[in-house]
Amino acid sequence: MKLTVNGEALELDAGNLADLLAQLDYEGDWLATAVNGELVHREERAAHPLNDGDRIEILSPMQGG
Repeated sequence: MKLTVNGEALELDAGNLADLLAQLDYEGDWLATAVNGELVHREERAAHPLNDGDRIEILSPMQGG
């Protein structure tokens, strides 16, 4: 299926958001995720299906000064 992840067009086979994160080697509870502009909470990732053409944003906090 065709997905856009952080602005990059990708062809991936992921049934849900948790599968996608695993395929892309994203780990940690500290990630923020959104699908088509809608925030998806950590507890909902495995139950959140992905569809062809979805836009996914994966954000991680940064520290610094």
